[in-house]
Amino acid sequence: MPIPAPDRWTMTLGEAMYTMRAIRRFRPDPIEESDLRDILDAARQAPNGGNAQPWRFLLVTDPEKRARLGELYHEAWWAKRKDEGISGPEDIPPGKGVRQSAMRLAGEIGDTPAFVLVCATARGAGAAQSVIPAVQNLLLAARSIGIGGTITTLHAVVEERVHELFGIPAEAQVVYCVPLGYPRGRFGPLDRKPLSEVAALDSWDNTPDWLAT
Repeated sequence: MPIPAPDRWTMTLGEAMYTMRAIRRFRPDPIEESDLRDILDAARQAPNGGNAQPWRFLLVTDPEKRARLGELYHEAWWAKRKDEGISGPEDIPPGKGVRQSAMRLAGEIGDTPAFVLVCATARGAGAAQSVIPAVQNLLLAARSIGIGGTITTLHAVVEERVHELFGIPAEAQVVYCVPLGYPRGRFGPLDRKPLSEVAALDSWDNTPDWLAT
C-alpha cells in the first residue's frame, strides 16, 4: 500500500535542490519531534538494493549524549587532519574557506540541536554505499522545512567509543554523522562550477554546445 507523503512537503524539488547547501553553523533552537520524524520518514523512502533497507537512523537529541558525541567528533576531525599531515589550527589556511568552516563546526558541533548517525546494518563498502540515497532524501526533506545539515564522517580512533555510547552492535557501522539545525545564515543561491566544467558526452573531454552553460 502506498505511503502518503506528509502535506508539509510543499517546496518544489527543484527549489530544494537548487538552494540546498552544506550548513555548518546552527542556531540552538530545538527541532520539533514531528519535524524530525518526517525527516527520518523521508530518509526511509529512499531506493536501495533489493529493498533490503540495510540502514538504521540513530537520532541523537539527549543533551549529554550530544555533548559527548561533540567531543568524539572533535577528536575524530583532528585525527583525520593528522592523517593529512595537519598538526593544528595554525596549519589551516585563514579566511572563509571550507576547511575553516569545518574546523569551526568541529569545535561547536556538540551544541547542535540534533544529530542523525546514519548506520549500515552490516560491515563493508557495499553496505556503507547503500545508505547514500537515504542521506540525500534526509537532507532534501530537512531543507524543505527550513532545517539545514551537512554530511560528516567520524574516524576509526573514536569508533569503539561511539558504538559503546549508543549501544551500536559490532556488526553495524556508522557511515555518516549528520548534524541538523536551523541555520545561522542562509541557504542558497549556490556557487557552483559551470555544467561545462563537470559534465561531458560520450568521452571525458567532449563537451557539446548544449552542455556549455
